[in-house]
Amino acid sequence: MTLLSVSGVSKRFSRKPGILGRALDRITGESSAQTVHALTGIDIAVPRGEVLGLVGESGCGKSTLGRIVSGIYTPSDGSVTLNGKPVARMRGGNVQKLTTAVQMIHQDPFASLDPRMKVGETISEGPRLHGLWSASEAQGKVRDLLEQVGLEGAYANRLPHQFSGGQRQRIAIARALAMEPELLVLDEAVASLDVSIQAQVLNLFMELRQRLNLTALFISHDLSVVRHVCDRVAIMYLGRVVELASAADLYDAPQHPYTKALFASVPTLGTGRAAFQPIEGEIPSPLDPPPGCAFHPRCPFAGPRCRAEVPALKPAPTGVVACHLNDGGTELGKTAA
Repeated sequence: MTLLSVSGVSKRFSRKPGILGRALDRITGESSAQTVHALTGIDIAVPRGEVLGLVGESGCGKSTLGRIVSGIYTPSDGSVTLNGKPVARMRGGNVQKLTTAVQMIHQDPFASLDPRMKVGETISEGPRLHGLWSASEAQGKVRDLLEQVGLEGAYANRLPHQFSGGQRQRIAIARALAMEPELLVLDEAVASLDVSIQAQVLNLFMELRQRLNLTALFISHDLSVVRHVCDRVAIMYLGRVVELASAADLYDAPQHPYTKALFASVPTLGTGRAAFQPIEGEIPSPLDPPPGCAFHPRCPFAGPRCRAEVPALKPAPTGVVACHLNDGGTELGKTAA
């Protein structure tokens, strides 16, 4: 049963020129306004109870997609629905979130918690505002939630600066769970924590997932964490999904050249010497994305078709892949073979 549906979503950010730029525009008769193509044509469906991972280099659009799914941004094109209902809409020039059923857990827990509010107030503010909790039951529910995430109920009277990074992230998880969400969006939720604390928070998430049947969008650049946590994984490159498959299939047999290069870059504990071939070149600018396949300037198998035609996501042996190598029988495929 599909819970989250992302259909044809694109997101563009426009930057207007400053005073000097506008003066030059008048002189030259041209426009210096710039448009960042953050996302292009994203199609994703997440069934209830599944954890979908989003993986890719910095700037590929992972966090932008997470913010659109959570209702912080609205898409420039396409739609995002939860149980068939839109997540957000534009009204009077502002984004209006239409549901509390999607909650986001941010990368930096200290920055996402109000430093002047006690932890209990932070956790109870949302449920009380939306009528989920009454004032009389808030204190007991806060204590229960803190205990669920491995903290003492008495911590409700403390301020965020009195906690460690791992404890603050547990508080952020408790705040999200207080809204009784149907979908969690975790944006690099353990990236700022020490490795030992990461393991504790991840184990907590896995435990809560089983107990509460959570559905989640898990955004990360840590491939080992994604493999441990997620059921399926979507690989993103320059605002597009280039491969989507189950975690087991993707890690055992990646299909897209970019996915293979990502996995080849992961350090291993083997004692033998391993040949490492880094991805050549830099990721193109989203201000001026290349024509055709966005990965073709860095792909060792790129041909004329890659430079002219955008590959569509098509079925592959392990999932869906957006690569002309997957078409079979093409001139490019024979060259790469």
